Amino acid sequence: MDTVKLMEVCGTHTMEIAKAGIKKLLPKNIQLVSGPGCPVCVTPQSDIDRAIEIARKKDVIMTTFGDMMRVPGTIASLADMKAQGCDIRIVYSCLDALKIARSHPQKKIVFMGVGFETTSPTIASTVLEAKRSKVTNFFVLSNFKVIFPALEAISKSKNLKIDGFICPGHVSVITGSAPYEKVAKRYKKPCVITGFERTDILKGIERLVKQKKNNESKVEIEYKRAVTRDGNTVARKVLNSVFEARDSEWRGLGVIKKSGLKLRKKYRLLDAERAFDVKIPKSHKTKGCVCGEVLQGIKSPKDCRLFKKVCTPRYPVGPCMVSSEGTCAAYYKYGE
Repeated sequence: MDTVKLMEVCGTHTMEIAKAGIKKLLPKNIQLVSGPGCPVCVTPQSDIDRAIEIARKKDVIMTTFGDMMRVPGTIASLADMKAQGCDIRIVYSCLDALKIARSHPQKKIVFMGVGFETTSPTIASTVLEAKRSKVTNFFVLSNFKVIFPALEAISKSKNLKIDGFICPGHVSVITGSAPYEKVAKRYKKPCVITGFERTDILKGIERLVKQKKNNESKVEIEYKRAVTRDGNTVARKVLNSVFEARDSEWRGLGVIKKSGLKLRKKYRLLDAERAFDVKIPKSHKTKGCVCGEVLQGIKSPKDCRLFKKVCTPRYPVGPCMVSSEGTCAAYYKYGE
């Protein structure tokens, strides 16, 4: 059989593949590459810069998930700004940020959110609670992404020829398998939704290889204990009632149409982008960092001259080394 190139688009899969040494178990003609499955990694510099500028305001308490603190912006990271005196706090959920807003009515509390369809419904429910309880000092800075437009962009890419996708289990619990059918049919890319145990991943790879061998292109669910075709309709209803699609920039992939989420007009008073008019510096690519190419599956961390030399988990240069789900962090911790 010819070479089969498969892409996993889930950070948890990336870490498990590295931890289990799955690449070493496969025949040489089966190649695994990592895609834009880490929401922290695909967040562009401009989004970090906007959060920093908002956090610099005296009456603001910025809140976010821990992984976002050390992601480099154009000039600094949120961790750097916290060290300089900005009130920036790590929270474990958006509800924690709402709780801070209730206990600090004299402050403006901003939650900087990132994530795919797994995370965004929980933020949507928090927005509904904030409006219901009439909390007026709580704002959401939405950097949420939708995975399917990114899969289409990768499928159309002339630089990267992918033979199939190892699809994310967590996202698919919410979305169901139906949205992948467009990718499989229109772009002839087999899709298999897998769980996170190494046996799940190996079974998913086996199914994709069989589809390639049989010249098939369909969507299969290996992770049937959690994923259905329709997914979680209640979660999606909540999500769609609060957010609507917009064009969004992905680190490495550029602007992808309708791949991001913004608050609907009825919730504009909670929209941090509207509430805080800030100027952000012009973004530029960090010299030597190949995170953008890694997220596209064009390069691997070992192709980066900074990897393990200048860029380490303690002193990360790019977001792929910052996140616990980043490809560079996986290579650093477990090797190829």
